[in-house]
Amino acid sequence: MSNQAVRASGQPRPEWWADAVVYQIYPRSFADGNGDGMGDLRGVTERLPYLEKLGVDAVWLSPFYKSPQADGGYDVADYRQVDPLFGSLDDFDAMLQDAHSRGLKVIVDLVPNHTSDEHAWFQAALRAAPGSPERDRYIFRPGKDSMPGSGDGNRAPNNWKSIFGGPAWSRVAGPDGSPGEWYLHLFDTRQPDLNWENPEVHEEMRSVLRFWLDRGVDGFRVDVAHGMVKEKGLPDWDGAASMVEGTHSLALPPGDAPGAHTDAEEPHRAVSPVYPPSPFFDQEGVHDIYRNWHRVLAEYGSDRMMVAEAWVEPAERLARYVRPDEMQQAFNFDFLLAGWDAERMAAAIDASLAAASSVGAPCTWVLSNHDTVRHPTRFGLSDPTTFPKGLAADDEQPDSALGLARARAATLVSLALPGSAYLYQGEELGLPEHTTLPAEARQDPTFFRTKGAEIGRDGCRVPLPWAADLPGYGFSSRHSQAQPWLPQPESFGPLAADQQEGEEGSTLELYKAALAFRSGRRLGLGSLEWDDLHAPDAGVLAFRNGDVLVLANMGFASAPIPAGYRVALASGPVPAEELAAVQEVPVDCAVYLERV
Repeated sequence: MSNQAVRASGQPRPEWWADAVVYQIYPRSFADGNGDGMGDLRGVTERLPYLEKLGVDAVWLSPFYKSPQADGGYDVADYRQVDPLFGSLDDFDAMLQDAHSRGLKVIVDLVPNHTSDEHAWFQAALRAAPGSPERDRYIFRPGKDSMPGSGDGNRAPNNWKSIFGGPAWSRVAGPDGSPGEWYLHLFDTRQPDLNWENPEVHEEMRSVLRFWLDRGVDGFRVDVAHGMVKEKGLPDWDGAASMVEGTHSLALPPGDAPGAHTDAEEPHRAVSPVYPPSPFFDQEGVHDIYRNWHRVLAEYGSDRMMVAEAWVEPAERLARYVRPDEMQQAFNFDFLLAGWDAERMAAAIDASLAAASSVGAPCTWVLSNHDTVRHPTRFGLSDPTTFPKGLAADDEQPDSALGLARARAATLVSLALPGSAYLYQGEELGLPEHTTLPAEARQDPTFFRTKGAEIGRDGCRVPLPWAADLPGYGFSSRHSQAQPWLPQPESFGPLAADQQEGEEGSTLELYKAALAFRSGRRLGLGSLEWDDLHAPDAGVLAFRNGDVLVLANMGFASAPIPAGYRVALASGPVPAEELAAVQEVPVDCAVYLERV
């Protein structure tokens, strides 16, 4: 991969991330180096040769900080320490050094919207009195009816709902044990929101940035980047907010339409991540924070970056997060949410490229992550554009073969688009969602806070299979008998890395070939031009990037290959020696074409 990127203006700039392929590691589930059944940093280090051979340019690690793990590490108790579950700072430094020696950049997660309730700041706030400096680091408020003569404070300060289900406020006890103030937690009760109106919070997070930059990290993925700042006065809001757009099959109370407020704990059927616009997401003040952080990163040179996890729409509004003086990238969730549908995917591509180009930023492309049902499973459902919030045994089960075929095709599309691509661990193996996890094995707080109405994210976080014939499919060290922290489905056995390595036609080998093709043709630094064959209403995507023609068939009949072209790479299991003879693209398949 070249590190020379091109702005919309055509001026070169040395930005490695502009066309990087970034591999997301969810540390709990990637590889277990010490044999306790939990993934760790030593496991990451041991598997770096695998990632180097795969052909990615960078890794992004989900949180590995000290945490009680109430939300899989996104409840941070100490931003400067590695949780003993994952090792030590020495283990992190060794991993970082090894990654850099292999030419791999390292991005770490930053969680600035909230901390753990075990963070020293929040513990101090609980011990302190209302109105104290300690409590001002978080969002504490008296109850709505706690004014003199008006009540006993038993009503929450406003009607906001938690993204994980249930109310967004919890009450703490006063010094004498009597009910006291309420604190805001837009996510789990154990994740109190920080008060970003407090200058001390700003200074602390800048210090955290510098701590990891001093250690040599190359960038940050900013969790809930559209959060942090709340509308002044914390007004009531009758909308329904969601971290990830999607629905789940459940019986909602009559009239519980998008935007309607209800006291029920079940999630709403949202037509967008936030409907209508909320008083706690995408507030104007977040951009001042990122301009400030941009200046912090600039102290370390021009090669450090930030990528925003911002569920913001439309694409033009998301582009505001990647203006030249703010972040460098933002996840493209429009593309992820398009599903297996040519018209929706084409529209997402057009809107995303236009919005990114308007601010001179590279676009990003992603199909799965640690918060979403894996795309081979989504694409195998009867409606491959649906976006369920988890799947359980009594839900519709996917057609696994069909879903995998479509997932492989969508991967060729995403890797041929100009910009940067993000891969979620295990997608290179074609791993499906674990859709039959028993309730007693689940650990996602969304499952418990919604009383099981929202299945949650455990199914996409199941530990990876490395070796089919070893206990736990080789997730833990060779001689360990420890059970992985989440049970793996039997379907993982044939998909283990050692079963696919060197196997022609395997999904792993397809990813290697596609990544090598992308790098060799510099597709990430190219541009998109829709071809005359492009007919999304008929299920056909066709675009050019340089001298490569990409053809994806999402329709119902085979699509002929145009005269003068040969297949260079196909998502279907076509032997290499037979590619030149291929005359048409089957349904649910994509190909890279080059001139004869």
